[in-house]
Amino acid sequence: MQEVWPGTPYPLGATWDGTGTNFALFSEVAHRVELCLFDAEGRETRCALPEVDGLVWHGYLPGVGPGQRYGYRVHGPYEPEHGHRCNPGKLLLDPYGKAVEGEVRWHESLFSYRFTDPDAVNDDDSAPYMPKNVVINPFFDWADDRPPRIPYHETLIYEAHVKGLTRLHPQIPPEQRGTYAGLAHPVMIDHLKGLGVTAVELMPVHQFVPEHALVARGLTNYWGYNTIGFLAPHNAYSSSGQAGEQVPEFKAMVRTLHEAGVEVILDVVYNHTAEGDHLGPTLSFRGIDNAAYYRLRDDDKRYHLDYTGCGNSLNVRSPHALQLVMDSLRYWVTEMHVDGFRFDLASALARELHDVDRLAAFFDLVQQDPVVSQVKLIAEPWDVGEGGYQVGNFPPLWTEWNGKYRDTVRDFWRGRPATLPEFASRLTGSSDLYEHSARRPFASINFVTCHDGFTLTDLVSYEAKRNDANGEDNRDGTDDNRSWNCGREGPTDDPGVLDLRARQRRNFLATLFLSQGVPMLSHGDELGRTQLGNNNAYCQDNELTWLPWDTADGADDLLEFVRALSRLRRDHPVFRRRRFFQGAVPGAEPPADIVWLTPSGGAMTEDDWAVGFAKSLGVFLNGDAITEPDPRGRRVRDDSFLLLINAHSEPVEFALPGPVYGERWEFTLDTADWRAVADRPTVKAHDRLDVSSRALIVLRRLG
Repeated sequence: MQEVWPGTPYPLGATWDGTGTNFALFSEVAHRVELCLFDAEGRETRCALPEVDGLVWHGYLPGVGPGQRYGYRVHGPYEPEHGHRCNPGKLLLDPYGKAVEGEVRWHESLFSYRFTDPDAVNDDDSAPYMPKNVVINPFFDWADDRPPRIPYHETLIYEAHVKGLTRLHPQIPPEQRGTYAGLAHPVMIDHLKGLGVTAVELMPVHQFVPEHALVARGLTNYWGYNTIGFLAPHNAYSSSGQAGEQVPEFKAMVRTLHEAGVEVILDVVYNHTAEGDHLGPTLSFRGIDNAAYYRLRDDDKRYHLDYTGCGNSLNVRSPHALQLVMDSLRYWVTEMHVDGFRFDLASALARELHDVDRLAAFFDLVQQDPVVSQVKLIAEPWDVGEGGYQVGNFPPLWTEWNGKYRDTVRDFWRGRPATLPEFASRLTGSSDLYEHSARRPFASINFVTCHDGFTLTDLVSYEAKRNDANGEDNRDGTDDNRSWNCGREGPTDDPGVLDLRARQRRNFLATLFLSQGVPMLSHGDELGRTQLGNNNAYCQDNELTWLPWDTADGADDLLEFVRALSRLRRDHPVFRRRRFFQGAVPGAEPPADIVWLTPSGGAMTEDDWAVGFAKSLGVFLNGDAITEPDPRGRRVRDDSFLLLINAHSEPVEFALPGPVYGERWEFTLDTADWRAVADRPTVKAHDRLDVSSRALIVLRRLG
């Protein structure tokens, strides 16, 4: 029989100290907790944890070490009407488990009720169908690893899926494709560095579970927004396939990316778990302490409050649920060396009672935490509940996915009327959203596309979603795409349409890279990736979602264009200012850091902004009027630029402004014919210049 010592209630989870392992599990409602050990053949040994302190059950097992598979069985009340759903017939994953082996094999025994009678308790043993936790060796040779600590205003984020990014890459060894090791392969490092990427934002890598209904349809949860282990890297992304080896492989990936000067940001899902609603499986939290971990309805505790659209919401009012979130965040920073987090449906974490509260306990904890408060914190500032759209309302420490930027830029370039004033605001860092809370332009994470919605190629190729492959009769996914197919729906051989689509892609990318704030590029947009109109490909783990490294039409040209844009932004701080534009600047010539110009070359008036059909404008960016100093306190000076932007369906003639703005200008960029700009002659003050329909020109002042 396995010897069990009292152990300690902290730290929670399984902690190996070199001679044995301490196990600790929180449950306020448990009467007894059994630790279940499994050998390589799946045989189970149960050990009752002998001690409970502060609602934490614990025990120390000498001789138990890395590689040991384990889980829990919690004995306690099964009283759904009171919110309690303990069932010792269900093997439970450790909420603090550092690694998971295997996957959920869907079977009725995973549920605490009978499919034929939801009121009948199902005590069948779920262990044969459950993955198991694995005790890990926490030691890893980090060498001299240091976080790159890239300032926000120098940051370029690349949103990526670990598997989809490299699954089809022909230069990566087959066994490494779609894994942490594949992402760290030299060819991927070269690609990221060539794009000027300073941070990869990885779609969920916490251990997740595909939903039962998806698996029944022959699909899976490819995106991974269905977490079951907040401290465990997803095991399917490991190249070795060995129990626990996903942990050192993840760490090696982070170390390699850091060596290349690239930060690692994790897309984290603390708003709900994979156990779903009251009819979902019992995999972990539900069987440990359902009422502590989940928000339940006050009028009937059998049911969950759902602010996420995924069946449940994590109960961030509970100190133990909050502790889990904070412990998880600290673990990924201190032990896994990640550099930041993007919080999925972050408004759900702010819900103290019903309304979204920006001063909720979670944000107070983050603000005062000496570890978590020092990394990049990015909110997806909405959830599906009432009042959940909170763009611009997060605390000063946070940056936000700026959904208003995405919508406005899409509307402007597809020619919608009355978008010019808001487009100007989004281009210059969205001060209307962030300046009131003492935040800077980099509070705005700017994006035109992301994993959720059309790819960039599909944005200019489809006006309606094509989600039939998801098996939901095309009902899933948003209908508010704000897209334009450029004259034909879907694939076409029409050269005029293809040319316009290519130009529109360049317009979106140029706007993204030239906007104040932090640009985020969705993986594969630089390669022309298409999902054939599927704007909700969360369940498609196949070539529809994997990056087409050698097949995308026009990929080389588009890739080179993105690289050129990235260099332009990197080399010129006027495109990535740390402070908002002030307008008039004493002593500057001309006396403003930014001037908005009409096509006639004059400064825009209030009447000009009010013209609802206006779709073109000029923007003068004064490189001599940057007010913020560099890190050594020296004044920053840069070249001055003139942006000529035309979203009309016809060419527009622009008159260059007078010599006070600049005597001579050279072409830096033209989205209508971007490769020819180097051969175009310089232009002078008051010259007239045709800007093609739906095009953007960038001029650099000479002298």
